[in-house]
Amino acid sequence: MSKQPNLIYVMADQLRHQSLGYTGDALAQTPFLDAFAAQSIDMCNAVSGHPVCAPYRASLFTGKYTPSTGMVINEIRLATNHRCFGHVLNESGYDTSYIGKWHLYANQVGNHYDAKNSFVPKGSDRLGFDDFFAAYNFHHEYYGAAAYYHLDTPEKIYCNGYEPDVQTDMAIERLKFHKSQDKPFALFLSLGTPHDPWEPWNVPGEYYERFNDTNFALPSNYKPDNDPYGDRWARLNENQRNELTDWMRCYYAMTANLNDNFGRLLQTVSSLELDNDTIIVFTSDHGEMFGAQGRRGKNIFYEEAVRVPFLIRQPGGVAAGTKNDACLNAPDIMPTLLGLMNLPCPNEAEGVDVFANPPTGTLMMGTGATAIYQDGHEWRAWRTRQFTYATYLVDGATFLFDNINDPLQKVNLSGNSKYAQVEAEMKKNMASEMHRIGDGFHPCSYYEKNRIADRIIQP
Repeated sequence: MSKQPNLIYVMADQLRHQSLGYTGDALAQTPFLDAFAAQSIDMCNAVSGHPVCAPYRASLFTGKYTPSTGMVINEIRLATNHRCFGHVLNESGYDTSYIGKWHLYANQVGNHYDAKNSFVPKGSDRLGFDDFFAAYNFHHEYYGAAAYYHLDTPEKIYCNGYEPDVQTDMAIERLKFHKSQDKPFALFLSLGTPHDPWEPWNVPGEYYERFNDTNFALPSNYKPDNDPYGDRWARLNENQRNELTDWMRCYYAMTANLNDNFGRLLQTVSSLELDNDTIIVFTSDHGEMFGAQGRRGKNIFYEEAVRVPFLIRQPGGVAAGTKNDACLNAPDIMPTLLGLMNLPCPNEAEGVDVFANPPTGTLMMGTGATAIYQDGHEWRAWRTRQFTYATYLVDGATFLFDNINDPLQKVNLSGNSKYAQVEAEMKKNMASEMHRIGDGFHPCSYYEKNRIADRIIQP
């Protein structure tokens, strides 16, 4: 690149690594993403170290693990005493744009549509995204009165059409604006799909119809009984179990639409001749289980939940179409991208630049139920290129999986004498990293009692 690089960061919500064409899913209709993968560095061991929306986003923007951000569950507000990605970009002369789902400000459980939760006011709560902010805290319905965003006032601006299409249109307009300016820019596009509800009314009919003749099947590691460690967002009732394959049809339809919108964005980058000056990232915040391991939702150490796509197209950088198997985790994203952009990373960041210091393993965690303070679901895990080791706080149960030879994680090797050395090393490395970041492996109730008062869930 001949000048300071631009950054486009596109983030899906709940798109798992395994459900894309370039990762081997024959059912996926993702040609633009597949072609982009061939032009990119494929961070093939990227994980969402805390696979829940708000905790992931907090780590993305701060470069810190959950115990340091305090975002232990959804629907609480991130404290503003962190030095974040957006701050560095602003101080380095970048125009910043953020479009889409934010999920770092609401603090009333279930009250998604009230402007006091969906609107993020100008100032410190926008974490340095000071130039253009067309966002909402979170919602998951993508048509009609539920599909809206805010600019700089609590007034709701409703989407005329399918929300991801409208958000991509806004991103395209921002690219045209940035092209007209003599400044580097960073554009973050946070799309809500393919997050549930997975119902035909929540996806464009033309995409749903593409999968009319597709046969979806339960995963081969499906379990008919609920995981005993799952919270209420992870459990499935009998009706939901009967709907799993119907949900998949909507999920894949949403993903196909996501692919086409990403293709439109890439076409705009090319037509504006921004290709040679712009780093483009495509990723997701976490995955989804669809009944695998007896679970519906994310918030767990299994591969379907933690493993995410992470593609980086860097003109003039690492050769396109290469795989990098460093264990990239959410806290590593900011240090890694700032390194590629030759920008300083805040000293307080806990993640690492995985190109400068490739990690051989990474810490993953769950700190409570998905969206309420509730003990009994807390876990920690250590993941390497081959193995996942995990333990629960509530009863000390341990798990060890060989992700290469047992990618569906059907066989728990914990306690197997043949793997005793591997398990001991994994446990040691996990404890060492927890100590480094000051993670006490507390119950969820600990955080409820020790959080800033105006940032906790309100009734």
